[in-house]
Amino acid sequence: MQKDLGTYRKSYEKSALLEADVADNPMELFEQWFKETEQSKLVEEPNAMTIATIGLDGYPKSRVVLLKEFSETGFVFYTNYHSEKGKALAENPQVCLSFFWPGLERQIIIKGNAEKLDQNTSDAYFNSRPKGSQLGALASKQSTVIPSRDFLEDKLHSLEEVYETKKIRRPENWGGYLIKPQSVEFWQGRPNRLHDRILYTPITNKSWQKDRLAP
Repeated sequence: MQKDLGTYRKSYEKSALLEADVADNPMELFEQWFKETEQSKLVEEPNAMTIATIGLDGYPKSRVVLLKEFSETGFVFYTNYHSEKGKALAENPQVCLSFFWPGLERQIIIKGNAEKLDQNTSDAYFNSRPKGSQLGALASKQSTVIPSRDFLEDKLHSLEEVYETKKIRRPENWGGYLIKPQSVEFWQGRPNRLHDRILYTPITNKSWQKDRLAP
């Protein structure tokens, strides 16, 4: 099977990214772009992000997860600590996050280090989830081989009966990570493939260097 995609073309013309117009702190610019993405209605899940890890087999792997919080400190998401990504992070906490918002012709690429959140924070978020999502975290031994879809559905049904009147507590192997950024790159599509790329790298804990990268 072969399909030539060489004729696919799109001209990016919706916006620009100039040094004079961006904040000195990348998290301020991230907040601005995130709000614009929410308000634009052109992106169904603005908090969907790709996280890339280095697996125990030595291969990089990327998958989409959901950003649940961001602040000056970094970016938060939740997962099963025994999953493939959880095991990868335990071995190598260096990750890359990326957001792609095609409706605005924008990307953000973040390199950083992952740290587990404290138990109280993970508890608080788990308790805020819908009951079905809580049971799903109990039912799924994420990334392991299972015999069928029915196996998973039967497990969920059994848990629904067990926890019909009982409080569901967060499993110890499920919780959050904070990704502390070591670099943040903002990418704005421009005509003729001469895209704008602004890279932030830390100088101190509170100051960042801004550089323009060639597209």
